[in-house]
Amino acid sequence: MSEIKDLFYLGIGATMIAKERIEEEAKDLMERGKISREEQEAFVKKAKDKAKSEEKVFQDKFKESIKEVLSEMGLATKEDIEEIKKLLKK
Repeated sequence: MSEIKDLFYLGIGATMIAKERIEEEAKDLMERGKISREEQEAFVKKAKDKAKSEEKVFQDKFKESIKEVLSEMGLATKEDIEEIKKLLKK
């Protein structure tokens, strides 16, 4: 389970590093006169939007992986526990 947590943090860390590098690169291009301030802002916004989209995909895959691991371990789900509670109340 520790490996899964580490993988999750690795993904978040990579996202943060990528965000910082994109912002630095856009600022550098603007300072060298390669792009305008507006183009820099649009570039950074587009990159952030793409990163958010990719993060959502990563989170969905991560959640699915956790579900698979828990299923393979044979652990009871919330639904299993609720079903048992209902049976015990009868």
